[in-house]
Amino acid sequence: MINIRLNAALGGALTGLLLLVVALGFVWMPYDPIAIDLAHPLDPPSSAHWFGTDEFGRDVLSRAMLGARISVAIALAVVVAAVGAGAFIGALAGLLRGWVDRVVMGLSDAILAFPGMLLALALIAVMGASRGSMVLALAIAYLPSVVRVVRGAVLSIREREFVEASLVAGDSRLYTLFSHILPNTLPPLVVLATSLFGWVVLSESALSFLGVGVPPPAPTWGNMLSAARPYMENGSWLSVVPGLCIAVTLLGINLLGDALRDRLDPRREA
Repeated sequence: MINIRLNAALGGALTGLLLLVVALGFVWMPYDPIAIDLAHPLDPPSSAHWFGTDEFGRDVLSRAMLGARISVAIALAVVVAAVGAGAFIGALAGLLRGWVDRVVMGLSDAILAFPGMLLALALIAVMGASRGSMVLALAIAYLPSVVRVVRGAVLSIREREFVEASLVAGDSRLYTLFSHILPNTLPPLVVLATSLFGWVVLSESALSFLGVGVPPPAPTWGNMLSAARPYMENGSWLSVVPGLCIAVTLLGINLLGDALRDRLDPRREA
């Protein structure tokens, strides 16, 4: 119980810090994150630029704040799309069974046969690098995971008495699905969505690092890391700042996800 509370407190604090930085970025930033200042390239951290400047004189703190906003926006969009579509498809497959279940699971297995990053890379290569294509590619890559989790939960829930009672009372399958089955899949979905958020942040950073993410000059933590590679010796802050942002974000989300999983696990001892 103590570990659960500690994980929840630390994970909530770190995740809250991320959201606070995102909210603050809408009303205040130290400098324009894309404004070039060739008079101050590669300035080290100072009172004027807390996290220094990059090779074009752009303020690293401002770029990291905007990068947080972009990463959170992409992650939220992917989670909403993947969880929304995956929950509906998985619930239908688990409820209807038969050929619907076989088709859905066959397609899910086919998508899972490809590593998520390679699938996302292939889709973005076809659609072109943009925020929209990244959201769609990552949502498709993570969709099967949601489908399988929801389907497994529905297969268990559909055998319970209240579902049978709803069908016997004359309720349609869709009404039973939305009124009785899907609400009971929320605990595993909440845990999965939390973990999925962290996976998407990491995937978005990796894709941006490879140069197929959000096009510059918009900053993301991934393309900031990529741009910092030639300056590891004389501009170490350029890689340290986005690297710490990614690490702290993933730590907070993972701790929060672990706490939610332990808290919502019905087998957990009281």
